[in-house]
Amino acid sequence: MASIVQRKNRYNVVYLYDDEETGKRKQKWESYKTLAEAKRRKAEIEYRQELGTMVIHQCKTIDELMEEYVALYGKTTWSMSVYTSNTALIEHYIKPIIGNMKLNDVTARVLEKYYMQLLKTPAVPKITQKKGSKEVTYVASPTVRKVHNILRSAFHQAVKWELMEKNPAMYATVPKSEPKKREIWDAPTLFHAIEVCEDERLKLAINLAFACSLRIGELLGLTWDCVDISSESIASGKAYVYVNKELQRVNKDVMKTLEKKGRTSCLPGTSGNQQNRSCVKEAEDRNQHP
Repeated sequence: MASIVQRKNRYNVVYLYDDEETGKRKQKWESYKTLAEAKRRKAEIEYRQELGTMVIHQCKTIDELMEEYVALYGKTTWSMSVYTSNTALIEHYIKPIIGNMKLNDVTARVLEKYYMQLLKTPAVPKITQKKGSKEVTYVASPTVRKVHNILRSAFHQAVKWELMEKNPAMYATVPKSEPKKREIWDAPTLFHAIEVCEDERLKLAINLAFACSLRIGELLGLTWDCVDISSESIASGKAYVYVNKELQRVNKDVMKTLEKKGRTSCLPGTSGNQQNRSCVKEAEDRNQHP
């Protein structure tokens, strides 16, 4: 177990650990500026103690750091969609290329060379790509920036855990991405789409998406208890659509990994993929980022 001791304006996390070299039991104090940081570190330490891996300076390589980073930080911080996205980036673009690199060898220059290498690396095929397609696409600069954000966050945790002296990602230059203007419908296009749409449910979804600025997951997560469009409410100007949940498609293994996080109700998946489930999730969990 770990405890938090306040001294003046600092919060200290105090715990016992096994020294990696001598195997002896030692006490360690870690100082943090805020109580929130201290509480998070306390939870991380107790999680490691529960797993029986409470040994200081255990991570030597980026691969080992990523394992610990996901287990201690990702599982307690990321939403299901963020967890799925970040772990996929780690497995496809970080571990295979620089996973064996020692933490002590990571510098800003090394990261910049790695980012340039990523831009020449074939990207993982998208779900929408047709089977048998020979089209080869390469990792785009927005994806490189996402990888950089993960590494910066992981190295930040490594500095807190005293695995690294400084965060090299803070000084690395990331390839710039050219902003692309997104094409959006204008009013005439919207009205034409509604006019020619023959599916009443789809027509309703188009209307709601435009009128309420709803995303797909929010549209699909709407239930009748969140809607009041009775004649009386419309006449009195009190009709409403209340958005408090969304529908997500997530991996079944991710659901098990993050089962203690947030409140989730699941519906049978509509596809043939047994690894996926359709999941209605409380909206309060949407705003968590790496």
